[in-house]
Formats: sequence, structure tokens, C-alpha cells
Amino acid sequence: MASSELPVLVVGGGIGGFSAALALARKNIPVHLFEAASEFKEIGAGIQLGPNAFRMFDYLGVLEQMNYWAVLPDNIIFRDALSGEELIRVPAGRAMIKRFGYPYGVIHRADMHNVLIDAVKQQPLVTLSPGTKIVRHEDRGERVVIESEQGKTYEGRALVGADGLWSRTREYVVGDGKPRVSGHIAYRAVIPTGEVPQHLQENNVVLNAGPKTHLVHYPLTRGTVYNLVVVFHSSRYEEGWDQYGDPEELNERFRGQQPKVLEFLAMANTWKMWVLCDREPIRNWTRGRVTLMGDAAHPMLQYLAQGANMAMEDGVILAKHLAVAGDQINRAFLAYQQERYLRTTRVQITARLYGELYHAADATADFRKQLLAGRTPEQSYNGMAWLYEGIKV
Repeated sequence: MASSELPVLVVGGGIGGFSAALALARKNIPVHLFEAASEFKEIGAGIQLGPNAFRMFDYLGVLEQMNYWAVLPDNIIFRDALSGEELIRVPAGRAMIKRFGYPYGVIHRADMHNVLIDAVKQQPLVTLSPGTKIVRHEDRGERVVIESEQGKTYEGRALVGADGLWSRTREYVVGDGKPRVSGHIAYRAVIPTGEVPQHLQENNVVLNAGPKTHLVHYPLTRGTVYNLVVVFHSSRYEEGWDQYGDPEELNERFRGQQPKVLEFLAMANTWKMWVLCDREPIRNWTRGRVTLMGDAAHPMLQYLAQGANMAMEDGVILAKHLAVAGDQINRAFLAYQQERYLRTTRVQITARLYGELYHAADATADFRKQLLAGRTPEQSYNGMAWLYEGIKV
């Protein structure tokens, strides 16, 4: 079979991998997607969606389905967790749509993933192989050959590594070792809305910022559950996204904060934890017929809430360049990364800076208050325009 007739091989069945598969199929490019786990599922809970994410949903033809599952908050609110003072409130409803053309929303990661899976399954050009861990690959110049843990081989015209923070594909392309451990840990919990006291319920995305800590809460899944995410500084390190958290450690870190914050923390019986990691931004994501996307290319801390959003943008831009590449795969990959790397670098660096402001103490907290005081919604929109206006395809 000629290499031009072979599929693009996508390793990784998360949000990024399925976004890429859908974008490629919509450009009439055959795809074979591989996932090591026996079933396609997402671990985690809430994702915040900027208007740039809804722009990608629209392009990928899944906007209506995502709108069904997403919750559109009225506001994004930033509060001081010690004093309870509201530092800034940004309208996230009609004013956001008027400014950027799309809303700001929140969605359960599994709901978002399932919409993408269902859309991909309707594409006859996509083959899905769950339960297939890829252990090695070989770039043969005119094609790529990969091998599964079971010893089966597959051929493709190119390989896209959508295999996340601990990407094997990145080791081949970049070879920069393990991710950078930030020293921050996140705990998450999902609580049925009926179990949340009425005085704590609000249709807003709320961030309560304290010294070396913060709590974010908002409704999910058509308002049926409440999503809690807490982040604090810690030297603890465990790989993965599904470890159990320690409530005692949490209580100690948040001691002395506002009663509402502590009330939220007391509601969760079980916390799942993950260690926050990222990497230094890089210019090159490509080697021959192999390229990277999403967290494999540009893992970022969650403080800008853009990890999944950037992965979707990657998939769309990757498909755009491959659609006109013919057999010039390396040239298409280089054009793709050239279009993406400065934008994703800005997100990576800005997320780190936001983490410093979120967890400010003492004089830095006073500076944060001065920085945000009197800021109008229009000023907030203008400050985020570089991100929320999204990409043009």
C-alpha cells in the first residue's frame, strides 16, 4: 500500500487524541487511534472552557452536544479565602458571548470526552483500538511502523503522539526526561448538588485564593453535581491522576480560612489527588514523520484552565496542515508546530504566573488586591482577548 493511502496513527485516546482524530477525519484523512487502557474513559472531573474551546466545538461539529452538557456560569469570581472579600467579578454570560462570539462554560471531563468519542465513531475513516499499548515505533522514511505490547505491528503515513504528560513519543522526539514537578498538589471531589447547602450554591465559577492554597467550585453535568478542586503547595509526589488524597493534610493546609471554604472541604468524604507538573516550553515537537500534541508537546499547569482547550486547537491546526501536505509529512508537521508553539508557550508561562498570584501571601497578596481593584469587565476581557478570541481556521 502506498504511504499516502495509510492512516495517520494517533497514540492516546484522551480529549486531544479524539479531537485530532475527528479533525483529521473531517478533512478526509484516515486515522487509526490507539489507547493503552481497555476502554476509552477520562479520569477527573470539571474542565473550564474558554470561548476559544467553544469555537473549536463549533468547527468540529459538536457544539450542540457540548452545549447540552456544559453549564454556562453567570460570572467568574475571585475571592480572598482569608477575608472573604470579592476581588473581581467577570460576567461570563451574554457579555462574554457579545465580546468573543462564544460563551465561557464548565463541563465534566467525561461528558466532553464522550461527545468526542460518539462523534468519532460516526466517522468511517477512523479505526479505534483500545487495550493496545504501543511500546515502540520506527520511522522508515516513507512510513511509520509501530508495535503493540502484544507484538502486533501497524503501519501509518505518520505518527501523532497524544500520549500525555508522561509521553513515550516525546522521549523519542525530544528526550528531555521526566516532567517538572511544580510542588503543587490538586485534590478533586464531585458532590451531588442536593447535598450542597443552599447558601453555598451559585451558578458561578468561584476561586477562593489563600496563602499557598486555593479552592475552586462550580456546578457540573447540567447542574446535577458540584465540582470541587483544591490546590496547595506540597513536596509529595506520586505519578498519575487517580490517587487518594489525605483529608487531614487538606484541613491543615486550609486552616484559618473563611467558613464557606471550610464548609466545602468538609462535604467531601473522598478526595482524589494528582501532582501538578509541566515542562519547559520547546520550539520543536517533530522528528521526521512523528509529531506531538497536547500535554505531550506542551504540558501546562492548570491555573489558566486551558490544557484541554489547547489540545483541541492542536488537533484542528494539525489536520489543516496535513490536509494540504500530500506526502510532505515532515513539512506539514513543521508548519503545524510553527503555528502553535508560541501560543502554547504563552499559555504555559502565563499559567505559572497565575499560580503565583492565586497563592499569594503577605505583600504579594496586597499587590494582587491592588492589581485587581476597580478592574472593569471590559478590562478583563481585553486582557484575555489574546486567548479567548481563539484561532482562525
